Amino acid sequence: MTSAFELFVAGRYLRAKRKQAVISIITVISIIGVAAGVMALVIGLAITSGFRNTLQRSLLGVTGHVMLLEKEPGEGITNWEELDPKLRRIPHVVTAAPSLYGPAMLSGPLQSAGAEIKGVPLENPPGMLLHLKQGSFDALKNAGGLPGIILGVRLAQNIGMTLNSVVNVLSPQGELTPFGPHYTRYQFRVVGIFESGFYDFDANFAFTSLKSAQQVFSVRNAVNTIELRLDDIYRASDVAKAAENITGPTLAANTWMEQNHQILNALNMEKIVTAIVIGLIQLVAGLNILIALMMMVMEKNRDIAILMAMGAKHQQVRRIFMSQGVLIGAVGAALGLALGYSLSFLADHYHWLRLDPDVYALSYVPFNPRWLDGVWIAAAAILVSFVATIYPARSATRIAPAEALRYE
Repeated sequence: MTSAFELFVAGRYLRAKRKQAVISIITVISIIGVAAGVMALVIGLAITSGFRNTLQRSLLGVTGHVMLLEKEPGEGITNWEELDPKLRRIPHVVTAAPSLYGPAMLSGPLQSAGAEIKGVPLENPPGMLLHLKQGSFDALKNAGGLPGIILGVRLAQNIGMTLNSVVNVLSPQGELTPFGPHYTRYQFRVVGIFESGFYDFDANFAFTSLKSAQQVFSVRNAVNTIELRLDDIYRASDVAKAAENITGPTLAANTWMEQNHQILNALNMEKIVTAIVIGLIQLVAGLNILIALMMMVMEKNRDIAILMAMGAKHQQVRRIFMSQGVLIGAVGAALGLALGYSLSFLADHYHWLRLDPDVYALSYVPFNPRWLDGVWIAAAAILVSFVATIYPARSATRIAPAEALRYE
């Protein structure tokens, strides 16, 4: 346990006199090195977490946490109304929503574009549709005589549609004629435009009511998926097993983690690589601390001898130099955390780093610093600083007072 005496001496040694300015400069450089490493690691992990959370939020805003699908292509899930109350009774399940989705062609004044149309129940919509960029989800219930549709912002821009305009939807379920396939055309009124922040969704997705989607895809009272939303998304695997026991062998349960495992694994690997690469800065800072303390031991040779001659024990001398390293690490970690979290907040709030959404699927680099990351980053920085003090501290205890003071 470090005493007040040892901390006092350690602090005095760090505040070098004018003739020992080199030691003071190296100490400042060591603090800056620790702060730079902590700041870089906080920002790097904030970017990785930001990408993961943004992607996860976008994905789960469109799909459920657990999806029940047919194992073999057929006429769809026709008994979904019977399964609904049973699935809702599974622990952690908040909602069970049937949906019908499929490809269609949307024709606007500028051009036509393919899109994925998803029919959702009006009483249980995905959370993303409750906060639209334009329009309102409630307008799907009354679109002025025409069925309503909600388009992604990029899709609406590409085909030239605006709020309350009428878009033509060409169904792939047409008739085959001697002159080729004849597609059935439906007219929808654009009652909303959503923006998820994820380019693929904004450019390729459209939502309508479940009844309208069933009409477009020429199916009766059938759906092709049942989406379960949970109060804890990390319970998806357990819920999927329970759901399969209820639905039987014809349906398979797929979790959001299984659907996006490649992207999630890539982000996890990126986080590990970021921590390792940027963590090397901490090792450089540790070497700076090692050099600073070695120079201080040589400079304070006489002072150490006097302390030991006055009765200071080897353990006390050792703790004096260890305290210096820990102080450097603590001050550097505090500065690094303050700068890292401040810059991350400002960069995320003001969207400092813009991206081309056509290339990166996001319009800006998201920052999401987590307090738990700051705890282990600061602890690692202080640990590296402490380890760097071990050899200099042991060297200080090897000084023989009689030899050091012989010619004084």
